[in-house]
This record gives sequence, C-alpha cells and structure tokens, in this order.
Amino acid sequence: MKKLISHYISNYRYTPILIAFIALGALSMALISQYFFGLHPCNLCIIQRYPYGIVIALGLIAFALSFTYKKSSVFLMTVISLSFFANTAIALYHSGVERHWWQSVLEGCSVPDLSGDIDELMSKIENTTDIARCDEIPWADPLLGLSMANYNVFFCFILGCVAFISARKISKKLHIPALD
Repeated sequence: MKKLISHYISNYRYTPILIAFIALGALSMALISQYFFGLHPCNLCIIQRYPYGIVIALGLIAFALSFTYKKSSVFLMTVISLSFFANTAIALYHSGVERHWWQSVLEGCSVPDLSGDIDELMSKIENTTDIARCDEIPWADPLLGLSMANYNVFFCFILGCVAFISARKISKKLHIPALD
C-alpha cells in the first residue's frame, strides 16, 4: 500500500490535477453550505476560499505544463503546498477568533459599535452588509463540536504536507536537486 501511495504521489502529471480537484471539492462544499443550507460566511470564511482558488488554478496549470515542462510540477506543487499552509494559518486564526482566544483585526468580525443616538444607530443597522460574524460559530459538528474553520485547519495542513511530499518525490523522480 505504501508503495502504491508513493507511486501516485510522485506522479508529476496527475498529482497536481488530483489536488486541484480536491480543492475544488472543498470550495464547492463551502459554496453549497452557503447557497443551499444558508450558512452565511463571515469575512474570514471568504478569505479562506482564496487559497483554494489559487490551488485549483496552479493544479490546472501544472497539469497543462506537465506535457511539455515536467519539471515545472516541482515548483508548482511547492507553491500549492505553501498555499495550503497559508490557508492553515488563516483557518487557525479564524478558529481562535471563533473560540474567543483573541479578537479579529478585520472589520466586521465582531460586535459592531452601537454607540451614538438612535438616528446614528438606525443608520448603522440599515447600512450593515455583514451578515455573519467571525467570532460566532454558525455550524459545529455535533459529535466533536468542531467548526468548519477547525476542520479546515486539519484539512489544509494535511493537504499542504501531501503537496510538499509530492514536490519532493517528483523532484527525486525527475532528478532535480532543489528539494533533495
């Protein structure tokens, strides 16, 4: 089994496209949760979607380039791993905001300022565009109590490790000394 996994993870053509499809699946789940199940995303949730888009684009580019420039897969898989690690950091930060370990520095991620007279307050309420707050958990796993941001920490960290290991194995397979 280990040899089979090692064989597939070192494939310079199909590993990037597989990772792109996994990222597409994760992004699709977030969009389905939003548009079909009414889980409105907060600002940090939206920010966590960008690295998935980057991974999808890089995976497709790596697949397309693999037909003529196979060595480009090493660089692109390394950047894909960095994108996943960046998303891990964002999700970890978001998890801390949700758990009230720290406050978010982003606007719209906490309780709005409700100071002022009644006219100012009504104006603020009418002009509010943020539906979800970053410091509230809109959905948590009933078994473990983990939020989507908590799951994203683990998911992105594992995929980041897989992408980095893949870059190293492709590097060795193609005899590129960059990551040896």
